[in-house]
Amino acid sequence: MATTPSRTIRTKRINLRATVRQESLIRTGAQLTGASITDFIIESACLQAEHALADKREFAVSAKQWRAFVTALDQPARIKPELARLFSDPVAEERESTK
Repeated sequence: MATTPSRTIRTKRINLRATVRQESLIRTGAQLTGASITDFIIESACLQAEHALADKREFAVSAKQWRAFVTALDQPARIKPELARLFSDPVAEERESTK
């Protein structure tokens, strides 16, 4: 989990609103774990974000789908003229490097 220790310099602010029940629950959870409310909220939110992102990186497929995927990966690469033109355009490369 991407924890955020108290000694880490925090430069970004996240504002949120909570119900009385939510605030009480968060405060109690933080107290029970010995964490500050900020650390408790940040660590909980980061854990949830990591779970959400993991769901987007891992896919369950059937054996048939897996074989089709591997077969497609094993095919020789095809040159796409549009991509070749894009990557050979120095202006596009300059635009990307200034972002």
